[in-house]
Amino acid sequence: MSGGRPEGFNELLHFPVRLSIVSLLAPAVHVEFSFLREATGLSDSALSKQLTSLQEAGYVEVRRTGRRATAALTTEGRRALAEHAAALRTLLGAAFEESPPVTPADDVLR
Repeated sequence: MSGGRPEGFNELLHFPVRLSIVSLLAPAVHVEFSFLREATGLSDSALSKQLTSLQEAGYVEVRRTGRRATAALTTEGRRALAEHAAALRTLLGAAFEESPPVTPADDVLR
């Protein structure tokens, strides 16, 4: 871990909107632009901007057929998402494991 961030941590994917987009794309082959817009609550222009950022990184492929657009996660995008998810698990460590029983003496911060 360098600088407090584990290996595989991805600044581009960590941004909540982009993380939502790639998470929506991960289980699908191609996803309609309109579905992504509705699922994320973004405007057309805001979604286009985020998809362009992901496309420039090589994580997303956008296909346009007339007025219809679909997006898909690339192999590189899937790898980056998997690495980022692993980095988040490392970063969070045991935060979600069952807590040990608390004794009265433990209630006081030391």
